[in-house]
Amino acid sequence: MIRTEALDRLPVRTAVPALRRALDDRGVAVLCAPPGTGKTTLVPLVLAGLTGEGPVRRVVVAEPRRIAARAAARRMAWLLGEQPGGRIGFTVRGERVVGRDTVVEVVTTGVLLQRLQRDQELAGVDAVIIDECHERHLDADTVAAFLLDVREAIRPDLRLVAASATTDAEGWARLLGDAPVVEAQGVSHPVEVLWAPPARPVKPPHGMRVDPALLTHVAATVRRALGEREGDVLCFLPGVGEIGRVAGQLAGVDAEVLQVHGRAPAAVQDAVLAGSSGGRRVVLATSVAESSLTVPGVRVVVDSGLAREPRTDHARGLSALTTVRASQAAGRQRAGRAGREAPGAVYRCWDQAEDGRLARFPSPEIKVADLAAFALQAACWGDPDASSLALLDPPPAGAMGAAREVLEAIGAVDGGGRVTERGVRMSRLGLHPRLARALLDGAREVGARRAAEVVALLSEEPPREYGDDLAAALRTARRGQDGYAARWKQEVRRLSSSLGSGSPGTGKGGSDDAAVGLVAALAFPERVARARGDGAFLMASGTGAELRDSSRLRSAPWLAVAVADRPSHAASARVRLAAVIDESTALLASGHLRVRGEEVRWVDGEVVARAVDRLGAVELAVRPLKQPDPELVRGALVEGLRREGLGLLRWTRDSEQLRLRLAFLHRVLGPPWPDVSDGALLAETGAWLEPELSRARRRADLGRIDAGQALRRLLPWATGEAVRLDELAPERIEVPSGSRIRVEYGGEQPVLAVKLQELFGLGETPRVAGVPVLVHLLSPAGRPAAVTADLASFWREGYRAVRAELRGRYPKHPWPEDPATVPATRFTSARLKRS
Repeated sequence: MIRTEALDRLPVRTAVPALRRALDDRGVAVLCAPPGTGKTTLVPLVLAGLTGEGPVRRVVVAEPRRIAARAAARRMAWLLGEQPGGRIGFTVRGERVVGRDTVVEVVTTGVLLQRLQRDQELAGVDAVIIDECHERHLDADTVAAFLLDVREAIRPDLRLVAASATTDAEGWARLLGDAPVVEAQGVSHPVEVLWAPPARPVKPPHGMRVDPALLTHVAATVRRALGEREGDVLCFLPGVGEIGRVAGQLAGVDAEVLQVHGRAPAAVQDAVLAGSSGGRRVVLATSVAESSLTVPGVRVVVDSGLAREPRTDHARGLSALTTVRASQAAGRQRAGRAGREAPGAVYRCWDQAEDGRLARFPSPEIKVADLAAFALQAACWGDPDASSLALLDPPPAGAMGAAREVLEAIGAVDGGGRVTERGVRMSRLGLHPRLARALLDGAREVGARRAAEVVALLSEEPPREYGDDLAAALRTARRGQDGYAARWKQEVRRLSSSLGSGSPGTGKGGSDDAAVGLVAALAFPERVARARGDGAFLMASGTGAELRDSSRLRSAPWLAVAVADRPSHAASARVRLAAVIDESTALLASGHLRVRGEEVRWVDGEVVARAVDRLGAVELAVRPLKQPDPELVRGALVEGLRREGLGLLRWTRDSEQLRLRLAFLHRVLGPPWPDVSDGALLAETGAWLEPELSRARRRADLGRIDAGQALRRLLPWATGEAVRLDELAPERIEVPSGSRIRVEYGGEQPVLAVKLQELFGLGETPRVAGVPVLVHLLSPAGRPAAVTADLASFWREGYRAVRAELRGRYPKHPWPEDPATVPATRFTSARLKRS
């Protein structure tokens, strides 16, 4: 029996007529409706014709999370007076509840991706709703791009709705071809904002770590909220670990404490979404409760201000979730949960002044995540570089390049980026490509069942209490009775089934420990790591890795690192989950990283030549080279010059002065006078350091190269300008006294430092390449007396004062009143008389 009264109370009903018109006219629409308005439950029922309006159509609703898909299906079934599996069904990874009469099917975006790859036409489906598209999950963005391709190429009749809980719909409307935007007004009650920052500063989050002091403060804030407010409390925390720790600190509160996250058992999720049976509740939740779910009875929200987002360090081959400050948009969504049913309050565990500095929206996943799975989906779709896909944000080129390297290494794509048969099979396993490779190749080596067991462990990281030893975690999961073990066993069954009867039999024998290590190494070949001592390892990727002091893995010679993160301040990654392996296993799993060859490098100030057998960055065997390749030696010497500078060559005063003269001419006159900066000289070593550089074998040989002689090779001999070097930038200038004074070219202007008396009779400042020199006028003792770039002006205006001072200090020297009337001299007055 349809619950008509409940359907009529949903605020989104007022927007339904406009939505139907938009779909009838254009076939696409963007629906903006705040959380709690019924967009996830009423709209699919209306479009499917299950509320008595219009013909019956088959509708698929795509949700970003399994918990939301189950909840939406159960809610819609309840509104029709049914149970899931009738006209309303759902499909998530490892669970399918549909029947022959199912009209509305709620699926995760990942499931819909798999379905589109198998059946691009989506035969029998009339409309698709992509829910919570504002969250910008990568699967949702990809599904939208594929569906737009389907509409354009083969199913123009397929109706498509992008449903968002925010009003930031312009981008989606543009992506869907200027689709109409239909807005529904929510019925929201006022929410009072209370700022509740910790009394003392807490450390900012990094990696997966959250300062325990903040979690203690969040727990205290929950207790405060229970004392100050009525109704249930919904507390947002970044992850399962933080939820568990806060739950432990809430022991003894006068309320039922419940935990909601993607890993929570279905029974717990159902209990939370069903509402209170009488007493007060505290619901500790991750961001799954921001917009996808309605939690009845909540009047108070406590917001830790943190969230988890994916991050990928492509250079080090590390991908993980990281803790970040939640965006302003997330803060609004969370606060809104307190005003769904009545006026409420939100306690924000940060200072009000910080709020304006938060990001406006969460980062689109395509910008920050590992793109290997996306790249494989795009290749299977026939667009390996994703250049033709309609995406709100294009994938970063660097991330796509790294993803293609991974796919090519595991055989999922060929050298041109086109998907292989193996890649197609991988894409249909519902796993990250790395794990798909581990499952397929691991089944051949250790048997399908054991490979499935290990891959199931890797696809959802075990709880921390399982420890950091992957083999020990496998044994714990096998005998475990907790929620994780139950999910793990279900995933093992799914993966074993996906391998099919055509997969290898039992594989080779051997211990579980060896099997676990091999499968983990197959999944993450660049993370095989060799011990460096004292719990430190070096991964094939070149990244250091360290184990906790208490880890039983510290004595292992080799590890296959499954999970690691690298805090921003740390030089090495922290190993959170790994398996013991030996060298032969490392070579079997990571053989494509093995390189044998000659290495000639500049190390610690000298050329080092070795024959090296290495697995990525891990050196397996090394021996010295007696006769290394001369080209490799030359390259090492150039690297030494880059690192330590051109001072490795022999520079006399004359050669240094030549370089300064050439730099001056290049700056003033430009080409053909050469650029002799460090960067230019290092870029053109062949033009000026040959043949001496090619003859050199070690550091000492560089010190024998006359830099000045080498620099002269750069002079513009071909144009004939080289012969004008001494004319344009002379080493010395002859002054009226007959002395030849050295010109210094180190500054902006050439400098001529000369005794004042040697310039008597010189009316104009000397010039070099048209530039007046800066004359440093010296006393008879060689001390600075004046500086001028305009001698004529100095004789008129400055000389009198300088003369008065020097005449008293040096009375034996001539100081005429008019310096233009006497000859220039280097001598005293008495010496002049004798001569």
